[in-house]
Amino acid sequence: MCGIVGAIAQKDIVPVLIEGLSRLEYRGYDSAGIAVINPQGIQRVRAVGRVSALQAQAQIEKLSGLIGIGHTRWATHGGVTENNAHPHISRGEIAIVHNGIIENHDEERIRLTKLGYEFTSQTDTEVIAHLIHYYYQQSKDLKLAVVKASAELQGAYAIAAIALNETDKIVVARYGCPLLIGLGQQANYLASDVSAVLAETKQIIYLEDGDIAELTVDTVTIQDASGKQVNRKVHTSDVTLSSMELGPYTHFMQKEIYEQPKAISDTLHALMELQKFDDSLFGEQANEVFQGVDSVLILAAGTSYYAAMTAKYWLEEIAQIQTAVEIASEYRYRSSVPRPSQLVVTISQSGETLDTMEALKHAVKLGHEKTLAICNVLESAIPRASKLVFYTRAGAEIGVASTKAFTTQLIALFILAVTLGKSRGLVDDKKEQEYLSELRQIATSVQHVLNLEPQISEWSKLFAEKQNALFLGRGIHYPIALEGALKLKEITYIHAEAYPAGELKHGPLALVDANMPVVVIAPNDALLEKVKSNMQEVKARGGQLFVFADADSQFAASEDVFVIRTPRHVGVLSPIMHCIPVQLLAYHTALARGTDVDKPRNLAKSVTVE
Repeated sequence: MCGIVGAIAQKDIVPVLIEGLSRLEYRGYDSAGIAVINPQGIQRVRAVGRVSALQAQAQIEKLSGLIGIGHTRWATHGGVTENNAHPHISRGEIAIVHNGIIENHDEERIRLTKLGYEFTSQTDTEVIAHLIHYYYQQSKDLKLAVVKASAELQGAYAIAAIALNETDKIVVARYGCPLLIGLGQQANYLASDVSAVLAETKQIIYLEDGDIAELTVDTVTIQDASGKQVNRKVHTSDVTLSSMELGPYTHFMQKEIYEQPKAISDTLHALMELQKFDDSLFGEQANEVFQGVDSVLILAAGTSYYAAMTAKYWLEEIAQIQTAVEIASEYRYRSSVPRPSQLVVTISQSGETLDTMEALKHAVKLGHEKTLAICNVLESAIPRASKLVFYTRAGAEIGVASTKAFTTQLIALFILAVTLGKSRGLVDDKKEQEYLSELRQIATSVQHVLNLEPQISEWSKLFAEKQNALFLGRGIHYPIALEGALKLKEITYIHAEAYPAGELKHGPLALVDANMPVVVIAPNDALLEKVKSNMQEVKARGGQLFVFADADSQFAASEDVFVIRTPRHVGVLSPIMHCIPVQLLAYHTALARGTDVDKPRNLAKSVTVE
């Protein structure tokens, strides 16, 4: 979602802020701004639209400074206007940027208005600026003011603040939203995402919930939620700038679709080195944590939720373990029955998804101690809060619509299913070798599916003219139908829904006509004949069918039945194969419609608000 960057150095940091904000564009935003302290005071530039517009304005105003903060905003409180863009300034003395949601902003706004503060925006963030200023007036100490203001805030936040009369420091605070510090030479940096500071440093400190830190040119001091000074571990980031460049591709989504064979291979690397499914793949404590597990609860959101739905089939078939899948944002707001013997699995590409993080905290409060995170970002919040972790090795994913993160999540979940099945005595040596063999071939099979792109591109020309679409699947391929519908609506803005194919006659069939394309996931599995019957229901109503099958499926193409076949049926791993064509269909339909593929309207990459 919103992005934060800041710097204090012995050089002009405006280019650093602009570069950092441009690296954060992938997260999704609608306006941007920077504020610096220089001899003119706190100087601010804000712009609606892209960072390039902000950069042009900064050049016009000859903006420069040795200390400053920047922000890309994804609108929550208040519309997309320059007045609502960050940074926000209080009485010319305090400037702040903020990610997150302040839940008690209405009460604080009323209180601060009575104290004489004037509000110029509709945001919850401006409350923080004035609150810090209120306490700063009493102490003339920026860090103390941030400590006191933070104590009054309810909700989630990452805050960076500068003060006109303290040009030697930036003060930051974190609770519920990601924030990190980058260590440089006679310079220090801060950001909500490591990509924003990679051009300057790879030495990273991840702040914990409740941390408040003070950055100067030469030092970083951190205090935890209790006020005690602490040392946080310094990590060397393995993210590279080249991984965040487009290279020969037109869009990041296209690049990331094509990176899936490598991402899958990288995610499988530890397993293939070990040559067996073993608890140790999930961490040093895995053997202990997995002992006595009698059920699984998976918490996730968005695309990760569909990965979880797929995993339910694998876990119950292979490990014969009861599995529940819940939408993270719903789980913590209902009464549930905790089971201490249950393994709670959270799935998040970023490891910072607020809904999923809060769901995990809720589960732990209920007494769930057996926790496992499946995540793509090293040392992010959700893995740090979990007993066990399996890192997918997808690499940086820039496109808002998740592709390679989804396929690697499926790989991780399949490994979990087989590992639990083996520990429960349900996967013998022969079956284990069969699963290993299938996984060795899956990256090559995905590469073969990518070769279908020209045929899928032809389909997209028909889809581009439509306003609605249906996706159908049965059994383990129903979640892939859901994922296909999500991809199509995310980046093409075509209204798309997915149903289990057997449910078609229970309502959705009323929507079918010549203007409603129906996409069918139809591999040659045990449910193929059932799917064929459901297809006949569509055909009889004049609907157009677009069928993703495989070489073993017997389908005859006709005037209203279009068929694309993957090279072969890959058995239990078929969902991984069939998510590739629906990604390509969405991508090429978006191209045909001329939408912004990597930055779809109203959406953000890392969802750090409720």
